[in-house]
Amino acid sequence: MSNLSNELEPIAAWFRSFGMPEPIVHWGHPAMMAIVIFVMGSFVGWVGWQGRIAADQDIALKNRTDHRKLAPWLFLFIALGYTGGVLSLVMQQKPILESPHFWTGSIVLTLLAANGLLSLSGFFGKAVLRTVHAGVGTTALFLLFLHAALGLKLGLSL
Repeated sequence: MSNLSNELEPIAAWFRSFGMPEPIVHWGHPAMMAIVIFVMGSFVGWVGWQGRIAADQDIALKNRTDHRKLAPWLFLFIALGYTGGVLSLVMQQKPILESPHFWTGSIVLTLLAANGLLSLSGFFGKAVLRTVHAGVGTTALFLLFLHAALGLKLGLSL
């Protein structure tokens, strides 16, 4: 067991004490995160891009506003899901750091955090940073799709 697993074991043991059915422990994280990634993540990415490319300025403004409202919630849900996924592995007494699923999740969370900080900066008033923001967000979303595939593979192997 890794040091991280050992550190998280008391929390996992507390959750284990609830007596949740194994399918919930095993598949709860993937089910909830599939909704977050495929529904919310796709929508946030879609409205972000529509805010950039819509010819009608009113539509573009509405899409940018929707993106601005929902992207922080997407980040929060992904961060909470990341935490839940790690705890799920510890609850099942499976290794954490050996999984490509763990590493893609860690990279995505880092990319989204950096992208959020970039947007909070107001892009320093530079259009090129808005383009970087769009590219990083799109990369994170595609990486989330890969992450989901790796998660399914992991779930089926446990």
